[in-house]
Amino acid sequence: MELQCSVCLLRPLVASDAPALARHADDREIWLNLRDRFPHPYSVSDADVYISSVAARATQVSFGIDVAGEAVGTVSLMLGEDIARRTAEIGYWLGRAHWGRGITTAAVRAVTTYAFATLALDRVFAMPFAENRASLRVLERAGYRCEGRMRHSALKAGVVRDQWLYARIRDDADAVPE
Repeated sequence: MELQCSVCLLRPLVASDAPALARHADDREIWLNLRDRFPHPYSVSDADVYISSVAARATQVSFGIDVAGEAVGTVSLMLGEDIARRTAEIGYWLGRAHWGRGITTAAVRAVTTYAFATLALDRVFAMPFAENRASLRVLERAGYRCEGRMRHSALKAGVVRDQWLYARIRDDADAVPE
């Protein structure tokens, strides 16, 4: 399934995306703002493994961010389980060459709409690091609301960091300007 945005196309990743994905992902500044499972350095082999793993999922929850025919980032939902089964955590990254153009905001909006309309979720949330101002702005522009600061909630690169909790619920869906 593909999702059209105003500034990009969100689509399933394919094997031929691996070199471009690796080129954009192999950036320490990107890695510093993501979970440790995101490797650094990031190789074509890492991209191959990721592409294979998301292609094998029964439900499409990961999309490549395509700009001008090139995979330049990803946006994914991590579906909740058990009592959290109607929720998902959203995660995203975009290659540095494409920062500052509204691409990530458009991608987050589109995948959040998909989460509510297609996956019938009630809540989508994100937990960016407190100092990641760009990600905070993306979430705010995509209609997410800040629910609070999670103090000393993460350890990244040997540093204990705070995170913010942002969320959108289905009831917020009509309140977001496009």
